[in-house]
This record gives sequence, structure tokens and C-alpha cells, in this order.
Amino acid sequence: MSAAGASAAAAAARRRREQEEEEVSLMNTDPSGAVEYKILRSATRAFKDPAKFRAALDEEARAGWELVEKLDDSRARLRRSTECRQRDAELGQDPYRTQVGMSETELTVWIVVSILVGVVLLLGAVAVMVRR
Repeated sequence: MSAAGASAAAAAARRRREQEEEEVSLMNTDPSGAVEYKILRSATRAFKDPAKFRAALDEEARAGWELVEKLDDSRARLRRSTECRQRDAELGQDPYRTQVGMSETELTVWIVVSILVGVVLLLGAVAVMVRR
């Protein structure tokens, strides 16, 4: 698969996940709007590791976020009271971050660059062998 094909496949998968999240998103049934939700993502499936998942949740808890459900090893749904917004300025983090670790774009670039470096090294090795 070409780099463009891999990138297109990753984008299509991301769109499917986002559509699924919209379809199954919890609707705020509280008419006062006292609760807000977000999806926390990990492009590297870091939530598969319980220690990394717990560390991410602990960091989010400082901003008042709590786990609603773990969707899979890459996504978790969180919620918090809107009253927590009053403390946001005091935090040393973005309370509305949705990404843990490297983003999907950064991961894709890293993979493409790694493949290109591997191809260049392989071609170099072949060139050295042909000269002998």
C-alpha cells in the first residue's frame, strides 16, 4: 500500500470512528446543562496498557473529568460538571484536550518517514551489493 493509500485509509477510519462517536454520544438530559462530555483519544492505542490509561485519567481528573466509558484501546468518553470551568485558569494543562500522546497525523508522518528511510537504506544496500 502506498503512503497516500495508507493516509486515505487512516482518514476513512477516523471518519468512521467520529461518526460512531456522534451516533452513540450521550446526550445531556440535564436541562440546566450542568455536565459536559468529551472523547479522549490515543493514536498509539495507549489505553491498552492499564498503567498508561490510569495515568491519562489521573491527569484528566485534575480538571474534573471522570471516566464514563472506555470505548476501545484508543478512545474513552469522559464527563465533568460545568462548575469545574471556574478552576480551568488555574490548571497547568488544557482541560479540553482530546489527544493523549502523539496525534494520528504525527503517527502517520512518523510511519511514512520510517518507511521512506527503510526504502532508502534497502536501495543503498542493494547498490553496494551490485557494485561488488
